Amino acid sequence: MTDSQQPVSDTRYLREIMADRQAKATSLRAIGVDPYPQRTSRTHTIGEAISLFAAHEAESPETDGPTVTLGGRVAAIRNMGRIAFVDLEDDSGLIQVLASKRALSESWALLDTFDLGDFLEATGPLIRSRRGEISVQADSVAMLSKSLRPPPEKYHGLQDVETRYRQRYLDLIANHEAKEVLRTRSRVVSAVRRFMDDRGFLEVETPVLQSEAGGAAARPFLTHFNALDEPRQLRIALELHLKRLIVGGFDSVYEIGRIFRNEGFGNRWNPEFTMLESYEAYTDYHGVAEMVEALLAYVSEEVTGSTKVPWRDGEIDFTPPFERITMVDAVREHVGVDFREYPTVELMEGLLRENGVGIPPDAGWGKLFDELVSERVEPHLQQPTFLLDYPLAISPLAKRTEYDDTLVERFELFVGGWELANAYTELNDPVDQRERFEEQLRLKAAGDDEAELLDEDFIVALEHGMPPTGGLGMGMDRLAMLLTNSQSIRDVILFPQMRKLSD
Repeated sequence: MTDSQQPVSDTRYLREIMADRQAKATSLRAIGVDPYPQRTSRTHTIGEAISLFAAHEAESPETDGPTVTLGGRVAAIRNMGRIAFVDLEDDSGLIQVLASKRALSESWALLDTFDLGDFLEATGPLIRSRRGEISVQADSVAMLSKSLRPPPEKYHGLQDVETRYRQRYLDLIANHEAKEVLRTRSRVVSAVRRFMDDRGFLEVETPVLQSEAGGAAARPFLTHFNALDEPRQLRIALELHLKRLIVGGFDSVYEIGRIFRNEGFGNRWNPEFTMLESYEAYTDYHGVAEMVEALLAYVSEEVTGSTKVPWRDGEIDFTPPFERITMVDAVREHVGVDFREYPTVELMEGLLRENGVGIPPDAGWGKLFDELVSERVEPHLQQPTFLLDYPLAISPLAKRTEYDDTLVERFELFVGGWELANAYTELNDPVDQRERFEEQLRLKAAGDDEAELLDEDFIVALEHGMPPTGGLGMGMDRLAMLLTNSQSIRDVILFPQMRKLSD
């Protein structure tokens, strides 16, 4: 019985496997074979070799193909005594290696040291086997890396969710679907970058370590700058530094960067995630909305080949234009009230109770309102929908609307019942901005850990003048989820945050 046919979760059995594999590595060294050589002579990837043979076969179907040297991980071994079949796999594909005792001669004995999960090199001509499978007829084989632990059993895949996320490399070995999701995520980010570059935006980088982490309502991670003996915070948004660049004279900037928020886990939340933020001078939130429509249609088409993508039991259509509805109308439609008639904490708490929405402890008006919208409005927004004109109380960085001083020019884009993007007509009045920051400080003093901090240097920057500007924030992880039909954010993050294993 091969080691791949036993549950490697059996600790005793795993020790036996590892001891056997270590003994094989020792036996290789004893005959002068390094089980971990410095380099390989690989000439082609497996995908390239398959394409090369297909082209050769079209021209000379009666002859063997060119000789290649391939490298990859052993996915299967079938030793028949005088002939062996080894499935070799790399990132580009899988190919069969045909090894015979006659062709390999003295090196035939090496096959006894090969196990599933080892990395091997095989050299020989490309042929088509009797069963019609493109293969390498091996003239020589060599060990590239001896695996001391067995790979996950591939037939059923790696099922344990905890192991999949904690040991992502095992997930990638065992689950081709997981690997393709994560590959697609990379393509999503690349497509976003191409779109922004082609639109004339300048990609920039801003500090991760900040004296005052601002630009969002979130609790920061705290650290210490030893050289300066000063506290620092990991950024919770990219906004305030990007807007400094607009002040400095760049008209269109963006960053795709990591954000850190010291908050909980969930299917849509990871404390460390990737955000696109962009700022464009001489536009407003309507201009940003049109750009977002074009961006999502482009990325969806580039990544999936269509603007319509599968989502749960249906589909999402990213074809512009998207639906638009004001926050006032959305709450009126789904809750049955005008939220502006509930301007105090007490009144808003009563509204939540009437609607069966839980009341977070020590929550201010803004947090309560957000809970109401999350529970009663957002689940209805399945197709891409811009929710427009938010309350001033929860939008300290956005300009007021011209028709109501209690509302601001802000939208959030919802897709699949989730928030995907957030955008403002940016507040550029430094006096108004200072007053709003000071109100946020009062909320923080009253116990709101997620209230905005006052960034004095940002106020100084605004005092030098910032043109009318439209700003955008969009979660790359959630976008990847939507385009891969993934229901957990951990499926689209290579290494999601996990609780440390106890010693």
